[in-house]
Amino acid sequence: MKYDFTSIMDRHGKDAVAVDGLGSRPGFAPDPPKDGFDVIPMWIADMNFPTVPTIQDAIIERAEHPAFGYFNPTDEYYDSIIDWQKTRNGVTGLKPEDIGYENGVLGGVVSTVTSFAAPGDAVLLHSPTYVGFTNAIESNGYHIVHSPLKRDENGVWRMDFEDMDKKLKENNIHVAVFCSPHNPCGRVWERWEIEKAMEVYRDNDCVVISDEIWSDIILGDHKHIPTQSVSEDARNRVAAMYAPSKTFNLAGLVGSYHIIYNKYLRDRVTSKGAKPEYNAMNVLSMHALIGAYKPEGHEWVDELRQVLTGNVDYVCDYFTEHFPQVTFGHPEGTYMLFLDCSAWCEAHNVTLDELLKRAWNVGVAVQDGRQFKAPCAIRMNVALPLSRVKEAMERLSKYVFVD
Repeated sequence: MKYDFTSIMDRHGKDAVAVDGLGSRPGFAPDPPKDGFDVIPMWIADMNFPTVPTIQDAIIERAEHPAFGYFNPTDEYYDSIIDWQKTRNGVTGLKPEDIGYENGVLGGVVSTVTSFAAPGDAVLLHSPTYVGFTNAIESNGYHIVHSPLKRDENGVWRMDFEDMDKKLKENNIHVAVFCSPHNPCGRVWERWEIEKAMEVYRDNDCVVISDEIWSDIILGDHKHIPTQSVSEDARNRVAAMYAPSKTFNLAGLVGSYHIIYNKYLRDRVTSKGAKPEYNAMNVLSMHALIGAYKPEGHEWVDELRQVLTGNVDYVCDYFTEHFPQVTFGHPEGTYMLFLDCSAWCEAHNVTLDELLKRAWNVGVAVQDGRQFKAPCAIRMNVALPLSRVKEAMERLSKYVFVD
């Protein structure tokens, strides 16, 4: 491969919550390991690979100019997004006015929810549910109603369309959050599934917030279908949220964007985000996006997808062979696995807290799945060099999933 996905980076002291944040937030972050074990960061959703060099080049080139005053997004910024969406997702007809800056996808979610629902109203989400959605929506005074995803006979996570329709009607819900690809389950929805979901939302007059931050990280032969592309109604009903942050590990630079075609919807969301005066772009994050979306970025992402596909397949095969009582849906996108440990814990008379502590003690820093509305699950990030993934599996066999 042209790019480096094998070197082990030392991230200590480099502003990395993934390693330096252990033990800092009890109940959210894993505990630090016992003496004798180093940290294998497999919890928070960032990657342990060096990003594409064109991002650093773009930031350094801009930083060499000694003034950082007020600015407006450049034509190159918008053109980069339009080209990226066309090349990666087949999006046509996207114009600069359809694109709006967001300080983060969750900020865009909150701006949209608060534009079309009053505090105390209910919002529909699928469960398992990304913890960021839970915190952002509930802290703003809204009530979350969950429609659980279900695994079919092949272990594939599926939406329950009848339950969605029932929950929307019973709770008079008119705003829903749709996660595509799904975090934490890793589903890459098929077109027919998105079409059916959008029919349910349409029939219940719902504004739909589609979080597509994972849309570049698609595994194997799967393909991301933009929610707005499945129908003209979806194009006008959906506020879609994107960012280069998951794709290129740029969360620390802050810089997401929405795509909203419907002018009424766009005006409300933009107004809500602008009035608190918080939603302002950072000039270096703008140049980072431009650097990311260069031809080298396309090449880097294609290689990344191969690496992550191999890592996910390795871990899934390992769990199937060594810990068959731990069940999961094989991820089709993202670099996260969501592992249901219920049967294993029951068979071995081990609580989830005890299981997590075993893993954390030996440096396998996985995440408590209860934060995602699952009773006995682990969320695991495998975006590390394969050598580290293999080391983590060996530690799980030797110290964690044992009698």
